[in-house]
Amino acid sequence: MRLPLTVYAALLALLLVAGPLSLPVTAQQAEAETPVSEPPMTVTRLESIITALDPETRGNGAQFQMTIEDVPILIVTDFRADRMRAMVPIRSVSDMTGEEVMRVMQANFDTALDARYAIAQGRLWGVFIHPLSPLEKDQLISGLGQAVNLAKTYGSLYTGGAMSFGGGDSVPLQRQLIDRLLERGQEI
Repeated sequence: MRLPLTVYAALLALLLVAGPLSLPVTAQQAEAETPVSEPPMTVTRLESIITALDPETRGNGAQFQMTIEDVPILIVTDFRADRMRAMVPIRSVSDMTGEEVMRVMQANFDTALDARYAIAQGRLWGVFIHPLSPLEKDQLISGLGQAVNLAKTYGSLYTGGAMSFGGGDSVPLQRQLIDRLLERGQEI
């Protein structure tokens, strides 16, 4: 059934007036969202944060290999371009169906959040890409957790797990990894 154009216009007007949907904010989340001045992210600072998350992190100054929740992560930095990229291998793309590719594209639109599904070198990846210097500690930690969640939920929920709308059981379960990582990063 096709809706009249006036219905679409009314829905758009409602969204513009109401603003984006939001979840209730706890006192702890409100405090965490209070702007705090952080020094610019450097490769050295990034290394100290990821080493706190995984003491067995291996690196060579610009690239790091770490593991979170038994999921390997490769982090590549380019100081001159002021960029960083965290990548989690998920699977080979050679036998992905069109429906699976469609599903990851849909997830990139609504549930992957700051991390994204990406295809490169014949593999499907979960990636978190960000300019390096303005990257804040909690953004990095959350982005890593979201990339890991993309890998762990591939084939089921296809989510970064940081936020979702609805009242089901998934939100608290998916958010646990990011909350644990943020807790470990508090002392950095």
